[in-house]
Amino acid sequence: MNAGQWSRDLGMGVRFAFTGGREGWVRVLLTAVGVGLGVALLLLTTAIPNALAVRDQRNDARMDYTYGPNRPKAANTLLISDTDTTYRGSDVRGRLVEPEGPRAPLAPGLSTYPAPGGMVVSPALKDLLGSDAGKLLRERLPYRIVGTIGESGLIGSHDLVYYAGAKDLAPRIDGWRTARITRFGPPQEVTPDKTDPVLLLLMLVVFVVLLTPVAVFIATAVRFGGERRDRRLAALRLVGADSRMTRRIAAGEALAGSLVGLVFGTVFFLLGRQLAGSVEIVGISVFPSYLDPSPALAALVAVAVPAAAVLVTLFALRGVVIEPLGVVRAARPRRRRLWWRLLLPLGGLACLAPMIGQVRHGEFNRYLVIGGVLLLLIGLTALLPWAVEAAVARLGRGGVAWQLAVRRLQLSSGSAARMVNGIAVAVAGAIALQMLFAGVQGDFTKSTGQDTDRVQMQVNLEQGLPFLPVTEKFATTKGVRKATALGSTELSDRRFRSSEGPKNSVGLTVGTCAALREVADLPDCHDGDVFTATGGERDADVTKLVRPGRTLHANTSDGLRDGHDVVWTVPSGLKRARAITSPNGIKESGVLMTPAAVSGRLSSALTGAMYLSLDESVPDVHDYVRNTAARIDPLADTMVYSATDRSAQFTSIRTGTFAGAVCVLALIGVSLLVSQLEQLRERRKLLSALVAFGTRRRTLGMSVLWQTAIPIALGLLLALAMGLTLGAVLLKMVGTTVGVDWPSVLSMTGAGAAVVLTVTLLSLPPLVRLMRPEGLRTE
Repeated sequence: MNAGQWSRDLGMGVRFAFTGGREGWVRVLLTAVGVGLGVALLLLTTAIPNALAVRDQRNDARMDYTYGPNRPKAANTLLISDTDTTYRGSDVRGRLVEPEGPRAPLAPGLSTYPAPGGMVVSPALKDLLGSDAGKLLRERLPYRIVGTIGESGLIGSHDLVYYAGAKDLAPRIDGWRTARITRFGPPQEVTPDKTDPVLLLLMLVVFVVLLTPVAVFIATAVRFGGERRDRRLAALRLVGADSRMTRRIAAGEALAGSLVGLVFGTVFFLLGRQLAGSVEIVGISVFPSYLDPSPALAALVAVAVPAAAVLVTLFALRGVVIEPLGVVRAARPRRRRLWWRLLLPLGGLACLAPMIGQVRHGEFNRYLVIGGVLLLLIGLTALLPWAVEAAVARLGRGGVAWQLAVRRLQLSSGSAARMVNGIAVAVAGAIALQMLFAGVQGDFTKSTGQDTDRVQMQVNLEQGLPFLPVTEKFATTKGVRKATALGSTELSDRRFRSSEGPKNSVGLTVGTCAALREVADLPDCHDGDVFTATGGERDADVTKLVRPGRTLHANTSDGLRDGHDVVWTVPSGLKRARAITSPNGIKESGVLMTPAAVSGRLSSALTGAMYLSLDESVPDVHDYVRNTAARIDPLADTMVYSATDRSAQFTSIRTGTFAGAVCVLALIGVSLLVSQLEQLRERRKLLSALVAFGTRRRTLGMSVLWQTAIPIALGLLLALAMGLTLGAVLLKMVGTTVGVDWPSVLSMTGAGAAVVLTVTLLSLPPLVRLMRPEGLRTE
């Protein structure tokens, strides 16, 4: 068969699709909508790498590291302080700025710096501050809004950022929160971290799991209206077309729908891109301009979708005999063969098996991982039609609705299986991912040692700032049960230098007797007492350095500059205490001192910390504390205690996976609705005839529910088995004990069932309309 014949037959199919009257146009539009949804998500996926790259570039461009060499004041220097905060779980990026000359570096997105007391804000922050929801945050940011930050200075449309004008920041340079800089951007000496092999495996699996359901749905969409199309093609046999020609014509019809679907998909993508600027998914937002697909990947989608439409149609018609007088599927009813369907998942396991236990060493083939996961998930789509056919063939008697549903499934089990293929693949992939995330999260989660039962928040004040007088302000803050203030510094027999620290040092902790009991078991305590606490870390240094009459130096260096020399002479009559674990999880030996024993010069070397016990049933209690801290000092650092700390990369991948899963489930839900409506449309005459002969509408509605429930139950059971298998293999690959988090697995399965149930309920109103007598009319 030459290429000319192929092109003529495909072209004839395209013409039939557009000249087949209302019926043909409806089928083309249904196919186009289905394919268009899949294409839109594929285009979105191809745009995600660029969006993430732009976000990273924008974030790099506005970097203003506040640590580094101490520079002198000049015409091109800028004083900048980090005042980041959090509001109701959302991060707010804040900076205090003070240009020191006309050539001070300008932050991206700004045309000029605000004067002291003013601030420029991102559009999202401006909207938040102007709403009732931003009332508490307005109290924390007592600045006048004088402008907005441009897109070049933001990483997303929902980015909360502000730059506030300040003065007299120079004395507060500490190499940590306040610094003098000459440029924005990442330090040149920073090199990218090497990706952990387990994280790389996670990213590869996420990529396959999220895209496979989309591909499955596109393959299903090009077969909309297949039964009616096959009956139409029988007429072509009467005018001399052979079976091969009719199949190529059928492929041409599918090609027409896929080409229109590419146009629809482009439109859906452009609309979705504009919508992306107004939504935020699990903390991630972008500007529409970020979603710019790679030209090469977009071209691949444009070629692959029509090609897939032709191939899927030819493959689907392999078991259909189209005769001049009608269509006979598989001439004599034959059961689907199982053996070749098992080869796909077995091939996937064969691809993954050699890498068991090798991932942590970085010894795994990325292409084999992609191929193995893909074969397992595609194998699910091959096994599902066989499972549905085998199950419905054995279903027994029941009510009228049950019998109508079972008979319909027995006659067209393939169509029913295709409808749930996408959701089954999505659920299987989600189960496998959930198992993998649960299995490796311990590798990326470490214990902080923080005692969240005793303390829920900590506020750190700058060195030299009086911390005891402000204890009452925190204690009277709404939602605070108890406030404990402790000051600390380091003591050594040598002066602390920014270039080199002493070899031996001990910690000094200052607080009231009640506060000191949070870090040590004290004997009788009175204001003016000094203790040596032992039984924790650095006992040897305490014994060596803390001797009556010895002069010790306090640490006043900020790492950039040498501070003033503050000395303290160890008094006689030291009391002994036993160190206990402090609220921050550290059990440390050292010197404990009550306020009356602290000299004025020594107090200037202390860094205050406030440990807060909260009533977390009070709404916004964390933000009340942050507001109090900001009133005391805008540079106060607040910290919410957590028993564990998780890797930012791992959290980012998990967050991105959840965002992608939401998009995929939404697509599958819409696609299922389109598929369901298409199947009901093809059966409207049958439904109207049944109603005309006295069948109750309630019975027909229940039959539709059963027709959906039976395949989805089988699909979810098969997805559960396949997901557990894939998850177990992936866990073996990373060398982790295989375990199943059943609540998460069942929640994934339930989410899939909920999508199908919602779609079925939404299809009931159209079903009622299709059962009207008008459905018997023939044009």
